[in-house]
Amino acid sequence: MTDFKDRQRGEEAKFAMDEETAFKVAARRNRLLGEWAAGEMNLTDEEADAYKKAVVQADFEEAGDEDVIRKLLGDLTAAETNVSEADIRAKLEEMAIEAKRQLMGGD
Repeated sequence: MTDFKDRQRGEEAKFAMDEETAFKVAARRNRLLGEWAAGEMNLTDEEADAYKKAVVQADFEEAGDEDVIRKLLGDLTAAETNVSEADIRAKLEEMAIEAKRQLMGGD
């Protein structure tokens, strides 16, 4: 019986760690995405820092990535950039890979 409980606790700990890692990757990805978008909009360094935080915050509005995509698309359109929703989705995937690389590499 003890082996089963130990295994169950181990599985619960692994699940919690996986969830924490996924959260960190998403937050890092959103920050990188915000940095890219800030560059597209020619924001100052101070504006870019605030914008990166706003993109991370936007991800808490609803489950999934649609809230972040909607924010970026609205902001980039308002700034009259030539960035499409498809461009944002492609950049989101690219930044997800970069975020994982940075977190696993300790950057």
